[in-house]
Amino acid sequence: MAASSSSSASASAMGGGGMRKAPSMEWRWVSTEEDDEREEDGDTVEAAAAAVGAVGRGGSFGSEEEEDEEDGGGGGEGEGESEDGEKQKLIRTVPSVDWFDVEGYEVSVAQHIEDSEEFDFGRTMFLALQTLAVVFGDIGISPLYTFDVMFSKYPILGEEDVLGALSLVLYTLISMPLVKYVLVVLWANDDGEGGIFALYSLICRNAKVSLIPNQVHSEKRMSSFRLKLPTPELERSIKVKEKLESSLLLKKLLLGLVLFGTAMFISNGVITPAMSVLSAVSGLKVGIPNASQGLVVMISVVLLVILYSVQRYATSKMGFALGPSLLIWFCCLGGIGIYNLSTYGPAAFKAFNPLYIIYYFGRNPFQAWLSLAGCLLCATGSEAIFANLSYFPVRYVQSMFALLVLPCLVLAYLGQGAFLIANQNSSEQIFFSSIPSGVFWPVFLIANLAALIASRTMTTAIFQCLKQSIALGCFPRLKIIHTSRKFMAKIYIPVVNWFLLFSCLGFILLFRSIYDVGNAYAIAELGVMIMATVYVTIIMLLIWETSIVKVLSFVITFLSLELVFFSSSLSSVGDGGWALIIFASGILMVMFIWNYGSKLKYDSEVKKKLSKDLMRKLGPNLGTIRAPGLGLVYSEIVKGVPAIFGHFLIALPAIHSIIVFVCIRNVPVPVVPQTERFLFQRVCTRGYHMFRCIARYGYKDKNQESQSTFERLLIEGLEKFIQREAVELSLQSGDDIDSDEEPPTPSRTINLELELAFIRQAKQSGAVYLIDNPIVKARKNSWFFKKLIINYFFAFLRNNCRRAMMSMSIPHTNVMQFRVTLNC
Repeated sequence: MAASSSSSASASAMGGGGMRKAPSMEWRWVSTEEDDEREEDGDTVEAAAAAVGAVGRGGSFGSEEEEDEEDGGGGGEGEGESEDGEKQKLIRTVPSVDWFDVEGYEVSVAQHIEDSEEFDFGRTMFLALQTLAVVFGDIGISPLYTFDVMFSKYPILGEEDVLGALSLVLYTLISMPLVKYVLVVLWANDDGEGGIFALYSLICRNAKVSLIPNQVHSEKRMSSFRLKLPTPELERSIKVKEKLESSLLLKKLLLGLVLFGTAMFISNGVITPAMSVLSAVSGLKVGIPNASQGLVVMISVVLLVILYSVQRYATSKMGFALGPSLLIWFCCLGGIGIYNLSTYGPAAFKAFNPLYIIYYFGRNPFQAWLSLAGCLLCATGSEAIFANLSYFPVRYVQSMFALLVLPCLVLAYLGQGAFLIANQNSSEQIFFSSIPSGVFWPVFLIANLAALIASRTMTTAIFQCLKQSIALGCFPRLKIIHTSRKFMAKIYIPVVNWFLLFSCLGFILLFRSIYDVGNAYAIAELGVMIMATVYVTIIMLLIWETSIVKVLSFVITFLSLELVFFSSSLSSVGDGGWALIIFASGILMVMFIWNYGSKLKYDSEVKKKLSKDLMRKLGPNLGTIRAPGLGLVYSEIVKGVPAIFGHFLIALPAIHSIIVFVCIRNVPVPVVPQTERFLFQRVCTRGYHMFRCIARYGYKDKNQESQSTFERLLIEGLEKFIQREAVELSLQSGDDIDSDEEPPTPSRTINLELELAFIRQAKQSGAVYLIDNPIVKARKNSWFFKKLIINYFFAFLRNNCRRAMMSMSIPHTNVMQFRVTLNC
């Protein structure tokens, strides 16, 4: 059961740059006595590195049947003491190397070419406009409703009340979107991908915290996995990693938090269109005083229906047109702010003194606390900035926010503050009331357009978030449409689009007011913010190796602020927040059931896989007739022979001459290079003609190729694998031959040509997809809730979601499905 190294294994081992580098070192604490024993056994880093070099020269390390465990050793790099006082040493370790590890060593550099591109002014301006439309639409609409919701809880009794509220808004705007998200959280992206699930996948790639144990070691060797590892000096990050990996409770907690954060983010995506469009259309009551709230609601519903109906096309074709629209909108915000400051005086600038916040709470502490939920609305859209990061480089986002977005927002709030100081009886429709009468209707139209763009911003962010969660096994598979050939990140999910529309309309028709919707809005936004703070803190400790002072400063500052805001939001549960909590709970239950059921199903399949002894007893003919053809057996397990293959052998009169066990793996990286897409391994001996193929896709990758393309790439990869295997075996045997002697007759070349011809013959006969579609049932002795979840809820989700291979549109004549009952 040999397998092959990467395509450049022999070349890199014998020339062209020298010897292959050893795999990335890992670090862990061991007792001094254990390390001494390891040194006596000669299990050192140098030995492991030499072993890797041997693999590059054709050495065979392990096979599918060996245990997938890590060994290796290293020299002491640091010393410490365990909790019981035992002396410990920090050592470097190298994971054991198997063929799949070597297959994944090759590093693709093509994806980094764009980083070295020269400055292009046209491209820069294009990205700048796109950044406004995609990233900042949500936060740009917040001046429409922040003060309205805030002063519905805290009536204006004097100038100090306005200055206190304005000061609170300004410092919230500076601390949350600017300091936390733009300056810190954006750097926690996962190879350019943002969002709560990107944070979770980044942690999973640096610590074994995933609850579904189907990650093979070779995935750590992909180019996308090459991240900075802890240094010997920072033992704290090593201990954090060991604590996360050894505690099942912490693993469940991390998963639960990411599911909760995702549920709140989806809820946020439902509330954002309702709040944005409703607040923008509400300006109609300022221009037409007799306009009723019913008219406002009706127009809002029509606009949202139009928005979601064109969402598929807006994703790829209207982005460039929306950028200038947002630029005009931000200029309007800044211009109106400057107009109000020049008209009503510069008294609003006093709000930069934070003492006014203390006066604000001192005058009426309880109502000031209640108004915090409204104040937080000035930072809505902060999470969308991070979630939509996949479209643009971090520097573009930071520059646009600091140079344009933040100044315009500050001017808008200062202008509204100046207007309120002069008109203290105006606590409703503050933004539209402060607009000069001569430009009211143009600004009204631009505001409604900006509200629709903000809604689109959150919708696209939800598409990205759900694509990540589907790829990581935390949400049922859905149909995903890529709307752009040029940009992979531009996607459209039809089911989610219409679900968001009906949910959004439900919120509008239920509450009909921006005040109740605003209460729910704050709860959703804060739920996501708190989860982001927790995960970025872990990343600081585990990956960035940040000093403990900076970590504590970050987590204490922002977590305390967010908890205070969150407590204020929860006080408004009865005024609208209850609907959002129910909605988010439903989303959370769907994600939990899917993840829980998927884990039980996977564990059951692993336990029931066929043993290698049984395969030996059956012999190369597998106890049946081997007919020409290619049989692709789909399974989710990455090692061993799946149990469903036994059912195929029993039920079918013959089995194909070439059998490939295909496992489609969604790995926690954004993109898997095409050169690293497929991993091959031989199952049993050569005469069985059985192979394993793992097809790996990142959560930003386009769904699986078409059926014909997938077959072609798979067969090409299989042929290359067999050729490399023959080269490796030839090099290995060549080491035992004296260089002065005549090399032996290349009988292996004949065997190679025969096997390649055998594969081509099977290809000509056609491929059949053997798919297991088990009926998952809970065991009879399981507790009641487990039966309810697995037998009904999980079964319903499985029957109504897409399977991984269905995206390839396989003809029905080429598919053979078996349904067996899988008890778990």
